[in-house]
Amino acid sequence: MNKRLRNIMKFNKQYVQIPQTFFTILFLCVLTASPANAHRGAKGQGDACRVKVGTEVVHFSAYTPTFTKGDSYCEAIPDLGLTHIVIDYEGQKLRNSTVEFEITKEPEGTRVFHKNPEKIKKGSMDAKVDFSLYGAGEYLTHVTIVSQGEKLDSHLPFTVGIEIEEDNTPYRLIIAVVLVIISLIVMNIMVNQRAKKAEEEGSDS
Repeated sequence: MNKRLRNIMKFNKQYVQIPQTFFTILFLCVLTASPANAHRGAKGQGDACRVKVGTEVVHFSAYTPTFTKGDSYCEAIPDLGLTHIVIDYEGQKLRNSTVEFEITKEPEGTRVFHKNPEKIKKGSMDAKVDFSLYGAGEYLTHVTIVSQGEKLDSHLPFTVGIEIEEDNTPYRLIIAVVLVIISLIVMNIMVNQRAKKAEEEGSDS
C-alpha cells in the first residue's frame, strides 16, 4: 500500500511539472517570434507612402528604373542611383494651392532637390534625383502648401541604399505554434505513459 501511495505521489509530482515545462517552451517561442528589426516600408506598403498636408493627402512614390524597372518604393529605396520621385495629390483642393517640394539629406539638412512654389493643376509633380551623388543614408521629403495665406509643411522620412531587414514575424509565429503543438503532443504521451505505469505498479502491490 505504501508503495502504491509513493507511485501516485511520484506521478502527481511529475504531472505538476508538465505545465511548468509547457509555459517555459511557450515563453521561449514568444521570444523567438519577436521581430528582429522594424520594417521601414519597402514597396507595397500603401499607408506608409501617404503624407497628410493639412486636411489633404499626397502620395509619395519612388522608382529606380535602372535597377528595378516598374517597382515603386516609399520609405526604403534599396538602390543608390537615379531615382524618379512622384508626388500625387489625392484630393482636388491642392490643385488650387501653391505647393513647394524639397528633399534634404539628413541629419545635415543638405538640400538635394528643390521645386519652387507653384500651382500644379495636373495633380502631380515629379523629380529626378541621382542619390549616388549624395550617398546612402537618411533623407527627408518636405511638402509645403500655401492656401488662403496659410502655410502648411509636412515631412516624410525615407532611406536610400540602406538594407532594411525584413520582418519575419509571421514565419516565426508559425514555427512557434508548431513547436507548442509538438510539445503538447509529447507531453500528453508522457502523461499517459506515466499514468499507465503508475497504475501497473499500484496493481502489482
